[in-house]
This record gives sequence, structure tokens and C-alpha cells, in this order.
Amino acid sequence: MLRDFEFSHQPVLFAQCINALNIGSGGIYLDCTAGGGGHSIGILEQLDGKGTLISIDKDESALNACRAKMEQGNFSGKWILVKSDFSNIDKVLEDLDILNLDGVLADLGVSSHQLDTAERGFSYVSDGPLDMRMDPEQRLSARVVVNEYDEADLARIIRDYGEEKFSKRIAGRIVENRRIAEITSTVKLAEIVARAMPSKAKKEDQHPARRTFQAIRIEVNSELSAIQKLLEFIPQRLNKGGRFAVISFHSLEDRLVKEAFKNLESPCTCPREFPVCICGKKPLGKMVTGKPITADTEEIKENKRSKSAKLRVFERNGEAWTPLR
Repeated sequence: MLRDFEFSHQPVLFAQCINALNIGSGGIYLDCTAGGGGHSIGILEQLDGKGTLISIDKDESALNACRAKMEQGNFSGKWILVKSDFSNIDKVLEDLDILNLDGVLADLGVSSHQLDTAERGFSYVSDGPLDMRMDPEQRLSARVVVNEYDEADLARIIRDYGEEKFSKRIAGRIVENRRIAEITSTVKLAEIVARAMPSKAKKEDQHPARRTFQAIRIEVNSELSAIQKLLEFIPQRLNKGGRFAVISFHSLEDRLVKEAFKNLESPCTCPREFPVCICGKKPLGKMVTGKPITADTEEIKENKRSKSAKLRVFERNGEAWTPLR
């Protein structure tokens, strides 16, 4: 097994993220997905002695990698590491006695380290135990989903979270195989999925199991509900001019981000024929990005996982949230 300090993750859209956050040297910033610390260090390098960065991750290996870099580096800003899911960011800020933030970055999805470490069970290429837990301490794993969920729920998950049109066929084949023997390895599951797919689907420019693995991973880690909570909470806690930068890697994530930012920019629910707004909902800010920022050819060549990355940025225009007295 790879040791914690060998955790590596090549951050995507690095320069674009740092520029998008419009970092003030004395501000308070949050990296919702510390990973190997790539984006975090980029933010830290912009801070002075008055600046603070909070980096959170639910994977202890990622935090250990950040601790190692903290010891090796010479950063003037304060760096706080917290083990948590970003869906619990309200509790994290409360525990740190921090009300508002000057910038937030969320790099969604799986880290390179998690994908490349076979024993974490995320890869459909390298054989490993069927796991997919970002937090190895949680109970629910891919093995539980694949072997214990009923066929209808499996089909729903694969359809809704993987946007897989052959979800029923795949779920049926999984159930058939697990009746014979428990499915315990990633390669075994990938083989089952591939055999369930019609021949025309196997000609796509991606592995036939990719969407199914994505769907199961999302279910295991409650990813979409966590993203929704983050998108609802963070904009309220930004200081005036503060920015929220989100990198997504598939259409489900990007759709949530795009719609959330649009609603923050144009929250009015009055019918179009009304001459004036009577709902009272005011814009909280604006989208800095029209179309999402994507990786250029050079970055995609160096890091193929950046090909599907999309960066959207929202800027707060109102005064920061304050608690009721």
C-alpha cells in the first residue's frame, strides 16, 4: 500500500483557479477538497502573516500528505487542516469560530491518488477490492451497494448517477452474477458490466464500465447531496467581493453548479409579465464565468483527467452574513 506521504494529486486548472479566486493576502480562504494539497499550496503562496487557509478532506491520507508539505514548506499564511466532509462545512466553521470567507475552492470528484491506488477500489482498470470510499472509516462501500442493493435500486442509481441508458441490463447482470458468488473485485465488476453492454456501446471512446463505476461511487459517498449542501451554504458566507470557484468533472455536477449560480444571480420568481418584482428576492452576486473555463491542449496532454474539468466562478456582491443576536 502507498504510504500517506506518497499521496500525489495533479491539480487541474491550477493557474485558472488561483486567478479566479482573486486572492487578497490577508483574507480567509477555504479549500473544500484538499487532496494532495496542490491547490491549497497555490492559495497559501498568495497569503501573508494575516491570511488563513482552511483545507478540509475526509480522506486521512490526503490530510497526511498536506501535513508533510506543511512541515517541508515555508508558508507565511496560517494553514488549518480539518478532517471532514464538505457537507459539514457549517460545523467546521463554527468549531473554528469563523463566520465568513473571502474565497472558496471546491475541486469535486476523485483525486488522482484515489484512482491510482488499486486497493482503494475506484478503478475499473486496476484490480482491487470493491470499495470506493473516500472516507475509509465509513460503513457503506461499493461492495455493499453491488451485493446488497436490490435490482431496481441498482438500475436507478446507474441510470440517474451514471446517465447510463443500459442501466437495467447492467443491474440485471450484476444480480445474476452475485447469486452465484459475491462480487468483491473492481475488475470482476467491470467485466460484468462490459458483458452486459451491447456491442455498439463498446465502440465508445471510453471504458464501458466508466458510467457504472461513477454512479456507484456517487452513491457510496453521497456526492450529489454533499454538493447541493455546499452550493446552498457557501455563497451565504462569502464576504463582499468573495469568490466561490467550483471544478466539476461530469454533467451531473456541472448542472448543479450552473443552476445554483444562475439562481443566485437571478433569484426573482415573479412571472415575467409582472412590471415590478414583488417576491423580494435579490441577487446575491454574479457569475464571473459565462461559459465554464476548461483546460487547454497543453494541460490535457500533461494530465488527461483535466479534459473533462469545468471551472465556474461566482462572486458575492452583498454584505456578508451575520448571525442573529
